[in-house]
Amino acid sequence: MTALPDTTNKTYDFVGIGLGPFNLGLACLTEPIDELDGVFLESKPDFEWHAGMFLDGAHLQTPFMSDLVTLADPTSPYSFLNYLKERGRLYSFYIRENFYPLRVEYDDYCRWAAAQLSSIRFGTTVTEVTYEDELYVVATAAGETFRARHLVLGTGTPPYLPEACRDLGGDFLHNSRYLGHKAELQRKESITLVGSGQSAAEIYYDLLSEIDVHGYRLNWVTRSPRFFPLEYTKLTLEMTSPEYIDYFRALPERTRYRLTTEQKGLFKGIDGDLINEIFDLLYRKNLGGPVPTRLLTNTSLQGASYDNGTYTLAFRQEEQEKDFELTSQGLILATGYKYVEPEFLAPVGDRLRRDSQGNFDVGRNYAIDVTGRGVFLQNGGVHAHSITSPDLGMGAYRNSYIIRELLGSEYYPVEKSIAFQEFAV
Repeated sequence: MTALPDTTNKTYDFVGIGLGPFNLGLACLTEPIDELDGVFLESKPDFEWHAGMFLDGAHLQTPFMSDLVTLADPTSPYSFLNYLKERGRLYSFYIRENFYPLRVEYDDYCRWAAAQLSSIRFGTTVTEVTYEDELYVVATAAGETFRARHLVLGTGTPPYLPEACRDLGGDFLHNSRYLGHKAELQRKESITLVGSGQSAAEIYYDLLSEIDVHGYRLNWVTRSPRFFPLEYTKLTLEMTSPEYIDYFRALPERTRYRLTTEQKGLFKGIDGDLINEIFDLLYRKNLGGPVPTRLLTNTSLQGASYDNGTYTLAFRQEEQEKDFELTSQGLILATGYKYVEPEFLAPVGDRLRRDSQGNFDVGRNYAIDVTGRGVFLQNGGVHAHSITSPDLGMGAYRNSYIIRELLGSEYYPVEKSIAFQEFAV
């Protein structure tokens, strides 16, 4: 067995915990900086990004420039274009004339980047973080300790399950596990899909495409008033800008929380082309007679039970204020993801700032600790940074900001003004 490196007496500038696209981007951007010594700890054995949703043809909803590095450093060797060049696919991508990478392609790109970095430790599970002698001490399940002046939290947002399904039995699944269970689902007599975003739409289209092959009944239920398209007009996209972050952060806290609900259509909607493709597919399928499928809007899941291979789902039509039930053998919850504070932070909880709702009080510089520059949060800050928090295109901007805080000087230029419009009076 290979001996673990002795990290007990070493002090890192920072420890990154978790390795999704945002912390992976930070790893790429800090790799050439000699003045920064950091390490990234990831519990999984390799990089993985939504592998259960690699449906044929599924693509990102942001263009290739929202890769790990380009918007901070267009010359970086870890860019998506350099990945294509090394894979021998640059000209094919050019001829394709589509700026949106395939989802499986983006995952492969991230794996390619991670394989080149010396700062990443896969298979390393963090169990506890403490604070001693002005250093954060990160303990792992393998008995290692990593000491650092700063932390960067990139544990991501785990799948969210509605309260009605928390203790539900059976083989229901969150959409993040869809592909691995698709064949099993298609052997059932009926499938109900609950959710309203892009993932729900992709799964519905996929199952609808093969409905006449397998003969199941298919329901798609959403509590949204309609199947909302992702708003992707250019002036709206200016809300992913430094100016809008400044504006949003200056609003009263109660206003920010209200907007986090109202703005969901700006980053949780469905690709407009996919909505049209679903309609066209329904039209074609119905030429041969009614298709056994239902699409229900304004309908919220109130309760669920499971017995002898069948789910009984209690719904409420919100506008009519009517309750009804559906039975289904298969159940898919495309109910999104929600940030959960890692348990390993409990020992340093008194060092982390909170707002009146008990959530992290995320500073303009993405710090959440009492010093204002010790612990930084990747994603998980919609209530403080609006739709820029989960946006892949803002990852490089946020990392440039964090790197400036870690160094005390600006290594990558941090844009301050890019929008044509004014958000504040």
